[in-house]
Amino acid sequence: MLRLLCVTGGILLIAGGISAHNAPIASGEQPLVQLTTPPDNDAQSLIETGLSLEEKQHWGDAIHHYESAIRKHPGNATMQQRLLICRLHYDVMRRYQDQSFLQSIKETTTQQSLDLYSEMLANIETHYVDGVDWKKLARHGSASLEVALTEPSFVNNLLASATPEAIESFRQNVHTHVINRDAKSRHDLRAIATVVAGLAKDELGLSGTATVMEFACGSLSALDTYSRFLTAGQLDETFSSIEGNFVGLGVELKAASDRLLILSVIADGPAAQAGLVGGDAIIKVAGTSTADVNPDFAADLLRGPEGTLVDLSIVKADGTKRDLQVQRRRVDVPCVENVHIVDTDAGIGYLRLTNFQKTTTREVEKALWDLHRMGMKSLVIDVRGNPGGLLSAAVEVADRFLPSGRIVTTRGRNVRENFDYSAHRANTWNVPLAVLIDSDSASASEIFAGAIHDHGRGRLIGQKSYGKGSVQGIFRMQSVKCGLCLTTAKFYSPSGQGISDRGVQPDVAVESTYIAARPNAKGEITLDTDDQVLQRAVQTIRGESRLSSLPR
Repeated sequence: MLRLLCVTGGILLIAGGISAHNAPIASGEQPLVQLTTPPDNDAQSLIETGLSLEEKQHWGDAIHHYESAIRKHPGNATMQQRLLICRLHYDVMRRYQDQSFLQSIKETTTQQSLDLYSEMLANIETHYVDGVDWKKLARHGSASLEVALTEPSFVNNLLASATPEAIESFRQNVHTHVINRDAKSRHDLRAIATVVAGLAKDELGLSGTATVMEFACGSLSALDTYSRFLTAGQLDETFSSIEGNFVGLGVELKAASDRLLILSVIADGPAAQAGLVGGDAIIKVAGTSTADVNPDFAADLLRGPEGTLVDLSIVKADGTKRDLQVQRRRVDVPCVENVHIVDTDAGIGYLRLTNFQKTTTREVEKALWDLHRMGMKSLVIDVRGNPGGLLSAAVEVADRFLPSGRIVTTRGRNVRENFDYSAHRANTWNVPLAVLIDSDSASASEIFAGAIHDHGRGRLIGQKSYGKGSVQGIFRMQSVKCGLCLTTAKFYSPSGQGISDRGVQPDVAVESTYIAARPNAKGEITLDTDDQVLQRAVQTIRGESRLSSLPR
């Protein structure tokens, strides 16, 4: 079993994917369409807005909406229930658009899928951060199957010969086979899945493997937002993101209502060589209009085997349209970008850290020396929008700036998850430091920002961070090629502050509306001076430098 510790709520799918951090695919994929919160923020109004999104089957948008609503109304049971249902729908939809998952359904026997379920449950029993409610896991497994039976992608792939009436009848009764059986251990859950798989086969002709897989995926969803099943393709993407490379186009995307907006293009990647730039928008992929399909589906169409071509229709910021073909290739994804001196007179350097991966420490060290040669006297590190990544990378970057002391502490139900990470590296960089954060700075970003803040090593500028204070282990399954992303611990800042649902507070609060060198709302890339958070950081560093130079 291969295991890797991550503190990300998602995967940064830069090469042909969506930049993500908190939704159900690689978890929570970052909101794919930014929604406008209704003027009336009372709970009922927010629920009605969410139900409207559900009715349109905009599951990704509904997930983001309910997550935001719950932050305003913690503990609202209706919102939490609706969020769970939306996640189940979203997960089913994504799995049955995933060719690697469809292939595994065809190739895996019912017995093999049951062995996989047992393996997953054993990992939960051993490694999950909290105690396990087996009855709850069984109910969620049943709920996932019920939801799947309403999803066209599931029905069309697996139940083409079953009548709608038979499907609906089975769906309405499947839960009775769960609530009336013992569910006190992982062995009981396997027995329940075995029984339901047999009934589904007899009554609907449904593959036993498909039934068991829904129980497995649904059971995981009962644990928390970040624990999830990884298809073979998602598992490969997870490790690719950690390694810092992908097969794809070399673009970072954000979904708008009818298009995929290109936020950045990796130098020398396929998209860059085809002439694409940040601010361009993709409006058609492989003949499919992005206005007609879910943004996730459009983004998935960008993926494919190395060396294959994908047809794109592009519209530039000035409205000019262009059709082209781009070859999918393996692309090395940098995690440090826009390294430059932002204020020449004061010698203030700047770098943006997009995620924490295996190459992060090396890239940060190179950027620091480059800035040093440019005359850096102080530094701004930008982790806005950074969804996280490897715990070890966050610790190593913090260690570059902290001469001593604790960086982060992790605590789990299993004592093997308990660690205290401390600074130990000699010759740290002691330049004055500011760190830019926003509501999308999550996980490993919060470890870094929290350590800098608690040690008084630098100033935090921007907005309160996301508040994801948990560690996930990535487990490669042995029974079937797939993976398990499982929450194994929670982490705490050097002062002992828990990050979950609290986030890291900035020292200087500034609304973040634009990130330097990224397209703005109009698709335009403007100057550093338009970035108000960065400008406040520059002013703060300048002011503190002047104070330190005054005679005492």
